[in-house]
Amino acid sequence: MNATSLEARLAGTPTRRFVLELFGNSAHFPIANILLEMLLEGPLAYVRAPDFYAISLACVVQAYALSRWETTSRPRRFWGNLIGPALYTVVESAFEGPAFFARPHHLAYWGFAIAIGLLQTVRRRRTGASEAAVLITESVTRASILLALYAIFESFVSPTQWVSLAAFFSDRSHLFVALAIPLLGLSAALAGLTADRYLDLLRRTSDQLRTYSEWLLGRDLLDRIVVDPNALTPARRERAVLFIDIRGFTRWSETRPPEEVVAMLDRYYLTAETVLLRHAVVKFKFAADEVLAVFPTVALAAAASLDLRAQAGAQLAERGLGVGIGVHAGPLVEGLLGSAAVKFYDVIGDTVNTAKRIEGAAGAGEILLSDPARQALAPSFRVGASRQVAVKGKDLPLTVHRLE
Repeated sequence: MNATSLEARLAGTPTRRFVLELFGNSAHFPIANILLEMLLEGPLAYVRAPDFYAISLACVVQAYALSRWETTSRPRRFWGNLIGPALYTVVESAFEGPAFFARPHHLAYWGFAIAIGLLQTVRRRRTGASEAAVLITESVTRASILLALYAIFESFVSPTQWVSLAAFFSDRSHLFVALAIPLLGLSAALAGLTADRYLDLLRRTSDQLRTYSEWLLGRDLLDRIVVDPNALTPARRERAVLFIDIRGFTRWSETRPPEEVVAMLDRYYLTAETVLLRHAVVKFKFAADEVLAVFPTVALAAAASLDLRAQAGAQLAERGLGVGIGVHAGPLVEGLLGSAAVKFYDVIGDTVNTAKRIEGAAGAGEILLSDPARQALAPSFRVGASRQVAVKGKDLPLTVHRLE
């Protein structure tokens, strides 16, 4: 379930993060460098040399490392951006020797990697306008890769134009490129900034919706329905149903201000939720002083009952209150119920009604099991005396067993 959960979807898959890192960052300089060397050396000669494969491998390794680090507490953007040029330098200098460092575009790879790595590191520590300014600077720097390699290309094919900057910019096409590329980088930065803010709004909204949905469904059920919209279609299942109710709650609450009652219930709900989640509960819900919980097995329901009696019981005993618990097992229908516009997850059937009736027969501190629940229980649980109880809606009394 972890690989397909809602949280995993919002975080993105490893493949998606790798592709985004590769084409959104790590491959920018290598692509421009490949085009430069291909034009200088000729396509056939270039693909026969190790240069193309070395720089391609370098940017792929860098993207892989950065995409893996992105989900950790230490993304290491600065050092990660140096992986590409470092690997490229090691491989190429083995073939070219000191001549490798005489080529200006090889040094430019290091320069842009350091600059972008620093900007990305700084951006993660900024917020608001400061973060936006760094993002714009990074985008303009990234766009300047093309300008720098264009200038390097011109230095190879037209070295006479590089006598001075004035001579270089005397060619109006050079001036056009020098002005257009940074402006396009600025335009891309503003568009990216707007997209990032909108994406952040969507993420915050999705986090809110996820929280509200988990309140109604629980995390496990929410993950299931996100992966498969039909997963919670009403279906017949064998379940163990547990009810717990506070004994003496009505009389106690009549003499207390409503704020105190709510505070006590909130604490009681938190204790119940903590316990139930430890015992692989399928679904639980609160209604006043009552808690309904559905489990896949009787053993889990019984273990949760003992835990609830110990923890919730001790908490309520401070106010002179106690808990009664009933457990029954059998078939029921569970799933999303409701109209086309409003649905809720619930369990329906005689198994649920019987569990509620058994809980109603339990005294303070007592856990009662139905006969089917008792028969499904492992010998490791201690079961005490049995008795007959008359319950509403049943013609014959039920046999119930005390869980010790």
